[in-house]
Amino acid sequence: MKACILMASPRQAGNTAQLLRPFQAELEASGCEIGLIRLYDRQIGPCLACRACQRDWTGFGCPQQDDMGEIFDAVLACDLLVLATPIYSWYCTAPMKAALDRLVYGMNKFYGGEKGPALWAGKRVALIATCGYPPEKGPALWEAGMIRYCKHSQLLYEGMLAERQRRYDEPFMDQGKQARARAFARKLMGR
Repeated sequence: MKACILMASPRQAGNTAQLLRPFQAELEASGCEIGLIRLYDRQIGPCLACRACQRDWTGFGCPQQDDMGEIFDAVLACDLLVLATPIYSWYCTAPMKAALDRLVYGMNKFYGGEKGPALWAGKRVALIATCGYPPEKGPALWEAGMIRYCKHSQLLYEGMLAERQRRYDEPFMDQGKQARARAFARKLMGR
């Protein structure tokens, strides 16, 4: 199995990265090949609604010259797409939102003169979120949006691991979070 992790935290060693470590270790221990893309390190422009991508049913088709073509290829080549983000204002960070906007049009050829295919139909998607609020209040809106996004794009939604940090003056990671991250990875690997 091949997983592509899109990591959308501005802090390379922040809470989201800390939660990813045991998750990735468990995936790798199960034989999963992992590609990690840090979205804050990439140039990702917003979708310009030009619909040029709709004329090419074989690939991305976006005329923007940024890093989304490479990200598109990595997502298309994986079996499992993991979207990892801190939650800011009840939703994912800006680079994740820009990538999701570009992928929904570049992958789904639904918006041109004729309805085309979903190039990523059947791909599995899992979410990892970190936040300050309880999971039912912090990332719940993002999860609801992603469930709709997956249904629209013919993707298989596999669930969300969400962990909170109650106070900034306390360490984020603990044994419980590590155990839940590893258990989520095992679930995704079918173990």
